[in-house]
Amino acid sequence: MALDSVKKIAAEFALDKAINYITKDPDKNLFVLLDFVEKVARAPGHKEVVKKLKVHFKNNPRIMEQTRRIASNPKMLYNLINSWVVNGVFLGRTKRENIGRELGVSVPQLLLIDPTSSCNLRCEGCWAGEYSKVDRLEPELFSRIIKEAKELGIYWIVLSGGEPFCYPYLLDVVAEHPDSVFMSYTNGTLIDERVADRLADLANFSPSFSLEGWREQTDARRGKGTFDKVMHAMDLLRERGVFFGVSVTSMSNNIKEIFNEEFIDFLVDKGATYMWSFHYIPIGRNPNVDLMLTPEQRLWMIDKVRELRNTRPILIADFWNDGEFTGGCIAGGRQYCHINAAGDVEPCAFVHFAVDNIKDKSLREVLQNPLFKAYQKRQPFNENHLAPCPIIDAPASLRELIKESGAKPTHRGAEEVLQGEVAEHLDQISKKWLELAGQYQEKNNKNEDTPVREGINAG
Repeated sequence: MALDSVKKIAAEFALDKAINYITKDPDKNLFVLLDFVEKVARAPGHKEVVKKLKVHFKNNPRIMEQTRRIASNPKMLYNLINSWVVNGVFLGRTKRENIGRELGVSVPQLLLIDPTSSCNLRCEGCWAGEYSKVDRLEPELFSRIIKEAKELGIYWIVLSGGEPFCYPYLLDVVAEHPDSVFMSYTNGTLIDERVADRLADLANFSPSFSLEGWREQTDARRGKGTFDKVMHAMDLLRERGVFFGVSVTSMSNNIKEIFNEEFIDFLVDKGATYMWSFHYIPIGRNPNVDLMLTPEQRLWMIDKVRELRNTRPILIADFWNDGEFTGGCIAGGRQYCHINAAGDVEPCAFVHFAVDNIKDKSLREVLQNPLFKAYQKRQPFNENHLAPCPIIDAPASLRELIKESGAKPTHRGAEEVLQGEVAEHLDQISKKWLELAGQYQEKNNKNEDTPVREGINAG
């Protein structure tokens, strides 16, 4: 028997025991599971994260409420950890690193895939709003991509669009890959009782609901009644023990609302276990630079998000302010890449340029494309990881690598980030941000316990 097979059997046995412990007595045995994760984590950084989580959980009594919810679905808990931790981290990382050395490029730990560009809503400023609305991946191709991903050690598949639940084959394809873990960004309006039942049965799929804040903010961007439909979908999933999260677009007009303690507590009470924050990027439908965070607002967010992490039982990831935790930009195949519904292989969900199409080549082949090589040659784009993104933090680098690789825009208007008024604004705002981020980093290097800065207001 191969060594990897022995390791997997041993890890699955230990995981099964840990799951049994935590589901029988969550209040007592949460730390059994965390101890297991800490032991199988190969990277010192991962071990340190788990140690900090244990301290956080001990100091936060509300965390047990979330733990009980998670433990209510042992099948999903097992599937997610087995696919993500055992397959993806414990075994997959070594495989990815070995294949990466063979290929001369990084093999990412996750793929972002758009099964369809179709959507039942028309949200203002949608990042994907200019893609053709008739593109979709045939189910055989969609399944083939996932299969090839596993062969490379990739077990985490994130879905976007369009609206993933507009894709008629979505859950059937997911069912073909029970050893992978899936997450989707979704507007939530198509999750009814039938879909919720199927998600509970699959137990390896976690939806992340898109919100802009409370009802008024969300409906203003997504259409009247959307907020209430999302709340109903959350209730359906919580009743069935399906883990779910929230995705927010951080804009100049809503960050005080979405990072307000009352709103975060509301999400926790609804059952959300994680929250992704994406800074507004002026791409897609009707790009509007006025919606971008000002450098001052972005600075405010750094401490506010970290404060919420320490006081609320919900995982909050802040793209792009969390660049210090990821070593800079993760796109361009370094840790992830984007395959749109036309099959174009893009470096990032927000960089709509490509040189290869997955319909013509294998996943192994497209990861070696010149655009990804140009990315990885320049990463990190700034020494200060608080400025990781080539679009909003290093726009000159973005222009260089697009030109060097010969990449072409994947829809009309994608090139606006490279030239004209949008590009000029990105140059100006990135320069200002680098100044503030440098001051912040210098101050925190002198005093790691620096409290939330005085005099910085997000308004």
